[in-house]
Amino acid sequence: MKEYNEFNLAEKLTFDQLPTAVSMLIKEVSEMRRLLVENQEQVQTSHEDDLLTIQQASELLNLTVPTMYSKVSKGELPVMKRGKRLYFSRAELMDYIKEGRKKSNAEIEAEAEAYLSNKKKGLNNGK
Repeated sequence: MKEYNEFNLAEKLTFDQLPTAVSMLIKEVSEMRRLLVENQEQVQTSHEDDLLTIQQASELLNLTVPTMYSKVSKGELPVMKRGKRLYFSRAELMDYIKEGRKKSNAEIEAEAEAYLSNKKKGLNNGK
């Protein structure tokens, strides 16, 4: 950051100063990228490891607490039990939500075409 004093951005840079200025900018951008990636990794790991109470999990899933208990008793939700308390892993709940994703018509058609083309190849190989 001290290098900013060397080049005041309001002033025009001379041609001779350009290589040094570009080098300084590359270093700054690299440092900013490193800090962003580091920060993003910390946020992801801190959220993934979170254990939620049933109230917090119900808010995350936008379900009522009785619905949560019903889904737990049916074995539909991933849950951990310690004593009388239920705990939910944020990461497992996010995986649960993602598993319920419905495929688009285009995805279904692409899978059907791939399946049929593989079947035809298999039939040709058998002859």
